[in-house]
Amino acid sequence: MKRVFNFSAGPSMLPLEVLEKAGVEIMDADDTGQSVMEMSHRSKDYKPIIERTESLLRELMDIPMNYRVLFLQGGASLQFAMVPLNLAGVEQGVPRKKADYVDTGIWADKAIKEAEKYIDVDVVASSRNKGYVYIPDAPPPQKNVAFYHITLNNTIIGTKWSKLPETESSPLVADASSCILSEPLDVSRFGVIYAGAQKNLGPAGTTVVIIREDLIGNVPSWVPTMLRYDVHVKDGSMYNTPPCYGIYIIGLVLEWVKEQGGVEVMAQRNREKATLFYDYLDNSKVFLSPIEKPFRSLMNIPFLMGVPFVYHSSDEKSSLEKRFVQEAATEGLVNLAGHRLVGGMRASIYNAMPIEGVKALIGFMERFEKNIRN
Repeated sequence: MKRVFNFSAGPSMLPLEVLEKAGVEIMDADDTGQSVMEMSHRSKDYKPIIERTESLLRELMDIPMNYRVLFLQGGASLQFAMVPLNLAGVEQGVPRKKADYVDTGIWADKAIKEAEKYIDVDVVASSRNKGYVYIPDAPPPQKNVAFYHITLNNTIIGTKWSKLPETESSPLVADASSCILSEPLDVSRFGVIYAGAQKNLGPAGTTVVIIREDLIGNVPSWVPTMLRYDVHVKDGSMYNTPPCYGIYIIGLVLEWVKEQGGVEVMAQRNREKATLFYDYLDNSKVFLSPIEKPFRSLMNIPFLMGVPFVYHSSDEKSSLEKRFVQEAATEGLVNLAGHRLVGGMRASIYNAMPIEGVKALIGFMERFEKNIRN
C-alpha cells in the first residue's frame, strides 16, 4: 500500500508512527483484551489513557497549574457559543455582556456571528477590506469587556498572528485549532485556548479547551448543562461519555511530538517547510501567494495561478486549477483544492507533514509550471 501526502486542512494526516501503534492496539490495547473503542470511559483501563493525554499536553505546552484542560465534543464551532455563554455571565453581581472580537477570516466571522446571539459584540479590528490577507492592528480592549477574542491562525485564508494583542486585564480568548503545537505558545497570556483536534492533535470529534480557573463558574442558570465549563471541569471531562478513542489518539500524537523533541522542534520543522514553499511561490512565474508576507501562516498556505487574489463565495474553479488538483492527486499529492469560499489551491502542512511531502509538491509544481508555459 502506498501512502499519499495529504495536504487537507482537516481532517489532516496523522504521523505514520501513530497510525501504526493504533493499528497494533486496535483489538488489544495495553493487554486489556479490548479496543479503546470498547472501553467504558469510567473503567480502570481507560482512566490512565485520559490522564496521560492531559499530562502530556500540559508538559508539551507548559500549561500552568491554574488552568484546567477539557476534552469536549462539538468542534471549535461549539466553542463559538460556549465562550460567550460562560465568560460573559455575571461577575460580582454585575452582568458582563460585551466582548471585543478581531475579524481576520471566515472562522473569525463565524465566531462573531454566533457570539452575537448571546452578547453584545464589538468588532474592534478587521482585515475584511483586503480579503483578509493581513492581520490588522489590534487596539486595546474597551472598558469592562468580558473577553477579547482572536483566531490565532486562519485556516482558510492562510494568515497568523505573529504578535499577540495586549489585552490588559481582559481575558484573551483564542481559537488555536489550526496552529496548536505548531510552535511554542505562552499559555499564561490567555484566558481560554480552544482547538478542534482534527488538524494538529488527532482525529475529528474531539475539542481541547484550556481555561484559566478564575473564568470558570460565573454562568447564568439558563445555560444548558452540556455547555457549561464548570460542569465539565467538575467531572473531569466525563459528565457524559467523552470521545474516548479520539482522546486516545491525541495521546499517541502527543507522545510522538515528545519523542521528536517537543514543540520547539515542531516549530523548527514547520518554519523550514513553510520557508521552502513560500520561497518557491515567490519565485514562480505561474504560482503566487496572496498573503502579505509578515502575516503568512506556517500551517495553511493558499496559492493561486498568476492572478490577483480575490475573496469571493463562488464554488467555481478555473479549468486550469481543476487540472492542477487532479494531476497532483495522480502523483499522490491529495486535497490541494482551495476552500470553496475562496477558490484557488491550498497546502496545509501541519506537524505530521514531512518535508519530503513539501519537496514532492514543489517538484510537481515545477513540472506543471513548465508544461503550461510551453
